[in-house]
Amino acid sequence: MKLYNKLFLVLIAFSTLGQSCSDSFLELKPRGTDLEENYYRNRQEAYNGLVAVYDVVGFQSSSYVTKILATSAASDDHSAGGGGSSDLPNIQAWSNYTVSPAVGPQEDLWRRGYMGIMRANVLLQKLPDIPMGDDEKARFTAEAKFLRAYFYFDLIRYFRNIPLILTPLVGDAIYQTTQAAPQEVYNAMEKDLTEAIPVLPINLNLSTEAGRASQGTARALLGKVYLQQEKFAQAADQFKEVNGEPGQTSKYGYKLLSNYADLFKVSNKFNSESILEISFTNTSVGDWGCIDCTEGNILNIMIGPRGYAAGAGAPDYVAGWGFLPLTNGLVDLIKGDPRYPYTVADMHQLQANGSASYTPGYMDTGYFLEKYAGRESNRWTGAGSFELNFPQNIYDIRLADTYLLEAEALVRGSGNTARAAALLNAVRSRVGLGAVAATFENIKRERRLELAGEGHRWFDLVRWGDAAAALSSKGFVAGKHEVLPIPLLELDNTQLEQNKEYGGTK
Repeated sequence: MKLYNKLFLVLIAFSTLGQSCSDSFLELKPRGTDLEENYYRNRQEAYNGLVAVYDVVGFQSSSYVTKILATSAASDDHSAGGGGSSDLPNIQAWSNYTVSPAVGPQEDLWRRGYMGIMRANVLLQKLPDIPMGDDEKARFTAEAKFLRAYFYFDLIRYFRNIPLILTPLVGDAIYQTTQAAPQEVYNAMEKDLTEAIPVLPINLNLSTEAGRASQGTARALLGKVYLQQEKFAQAADQFKEVNGEPGQTSKYGYKLLSNYADLFKVSNKFNSESILEISFTNTSVGDWGCIDCTEGNILNIMIGPRGYAAGAGAPDYVAGWGFLPLTNGLVDLIKGDPRYPYTVADMHQLQANGSASYTPGYMDTGYFLEKYAGRESNRWTGAGSFELNFPQNIYDIRLADTYLLEAEALVRGSGNTARAAALLNAVRSRVGLGAVAATFENIKRERRLELAGEGHRWFDLVRWGDAAAALSSKGFVAGKHEVLPIPLLELDNTQLEQNKEYGGTK
């Protein structure tokens, strides 16, 4: 692999994320590959190409490295867990901060990002010449720009020094590409998103378009891009557009669910709190012959208690692989909070009741992630392997996230503190908690409790400058572990330079 798998320079693979509704946007089933020069001849092929870009948002590899698994293991809310210290060594290395250029999750995270960017670049290059309606062509262009910015946002937060590639690479160009200044990448993301927002629809038809980007989705991402750069006023402006009046339905149709538990019901996909949702299905018949090909949610089987056996009245968890056990620090903080039973699968309590048992795994605490634990009630019994075919979706961005991010931007930017308090306390009120002052520390605490296990914590700690204090017991070294190393394979015969934190010069 050089920047991204060279196969994708000439072949476009059209697989999908799949969804539960047969008429929804991503319920598209073409398989195989097509030569790029013979593709993009009409509207349907452009649509297929757009689906192929969206597909990478839910990237899952045969090494089991995913965005939520890797970043959660690196945070102070989870340990890597699993069956032993050598179980998924790339995840273990980030969890205990022994990550090196040779060992860690960086290759899969890099591959995901540049695969998505490559597909977006190809589609953007081809769209002007495809015979199709102007309005739909403009929408496809806006969606591709949104997705390109989405992938760049993850990449720059992981690696800091990355190539900025805005057109398809051909010939030897791949070997001549260099890394851009981080600000150039941020500028490109801002440009893509500000161009996309006015073209994207205000609302989606969820019976046919669930999973696509809307204006609200792009504004939420732009707010995050601004906040990452500490452009607090601009971030707050974007989040305000997304959020509307705290506790009310925004112009984009977003509203906090009244019941926190409903967020994680498998049947409650694309609800009013969902802004960007990664879609999974149990109909792709994924099996061990091609783990990359499955459209099921593999996190569900990975995080369940090992050897779980349920008695009468016990939850119907599937016996899983024991990854991402919750840390005692998180459990101690969330005990007594109304979100506890919907966040924590408490094996201590179940064993004390005599209603269930399990086999402790590596770094076991007896606490597991309730939100995404696989369930027998969602177990696939058709063709394929049940472990690879769980249908639960995952939130990448949801409304409580953007409420708290706007509150943060307002407080840190000396903005409207009354509005910040209203946003913060709307999140608390939803679970029956009383109002607190809109301080930065209260917002930090609320983000940890509200979004536990959803993949935000590591990014938050690094953005706040709190990572060293929170993660030093895991081996985190300030001034080094805020970024990942550039994958070794990407340095082979290219112009890329390793990050200085890992022995390079960049």
